[in-house]
Amino acid sequence: MALPPSTANWHWKNKNVSRWGTEWFERELVTISIKGESEGEVVSVNKVTEVDGDVELGQRKSKLITIYDCKIALDWSGTASDGTEVTGTLTIPEVSHEITLDGLSDYVYDWSVSTGRTPAVDALFSLAKSKLPAALEAKFAEFPVALVDTHGKDLTVSADPSRTGTPAPSNGATPALASSSSPAPVTPKKVEPQKLNTKTVNVEATFQAPADDLFTLLTDEKRIPIWTRAPAQSTPQAGSDYSLFGGGVKGKYVSLTPSREIVQTWALQSPTWPEGHSATLTTTLEQSSDSTKVKFSLAGVPTGMEDEIKRNIEGYYVHGFKSIGLGTEL
Repeated sequence: MALPPSTANWHWKNKNVSRWGTEWFERELVTISIKGESEGEVVSVNKVTEVDGDVELGQRKSKLITIYDCKIALDWSGTASDGTEVTGTLTIPEVSHEITLDGLSDYVYDWSVSTGRTPAVDALFSLAKSKLPAALEAKFAEFPVALVDTHGKDLTVSADPSRTGTPAPSNGATPALASSSSPAPVTPKKVEPQKLNTKTVNVEATFQAPADDLFTLLTDEKRIPIWTRAPAQSTPQAGSDYSLFGGGVKGKYVSLTPSREIVQTWALQSPTWPEGHSATLTTTLEQSSDSTKVKFSLAGVPTGMEDEIKRNIEGYYVHGFKSIGLGTEL
């Protein structure tokens, strides 16, 4: 039986589209060309020489989320007012969701010019540095929209009737109406935990933040939405229930050692996650002089789901912290 759209779209799903992202930047950025005020002055993006990073589209509780962080290098060229052909390079170390959509920091541009310097060449170089960034940023703003438009349909199940579904009756017959009588009470069926083959998924990351701050970000229901961008319920004490990502993950706290360790049961609210099954997530924090190493160890992941769950921990936990400017090193 097919799952209703509201259920099918509930759980975590990620799609890696890094190759598509590289091709998009290579195709779109070379369309940029700027004319200067002096006659004959023009500067253009000639070629994208490097796109280094990952591009993913994620779905969490029916919401599509762009996850990308790329370094982009390109060759630019132009014609100076005296007819000199000018070439150079430009590197943008980070083009990401956090900069483009969240505005957490500004783009950084590392410029070089290869042509011998003259007043006309310097004028064109100044034109490039003053005008190309705005044109590039306009293109960067189009990227997440294109990402969702191109790949969003692969992660979501439409609530609209399928065009290839069962055709409506053509004889004018009216579908039978449900009985108006009240249904008999149904006793809820007790869900017995399934016996499964399981694995442990480990993810480590280093954050530029003290351990006590990270501990409260992970457990304080008023601070959790800062990095999850979704409602949370959490009372950080052993035996208490918690809910993250708008109900996408639920469980109970087993033990908490402030600034050092969190042990909690962990269940993904997804049709792909076995009903009644809980894994155990142990989060340890090791603070050094200028950073804190965090290890997420999830024991009890059903065999076959390891890669999916690892991507989700990296995408939603680690990337979530990165999205608020903590900086990470996987």
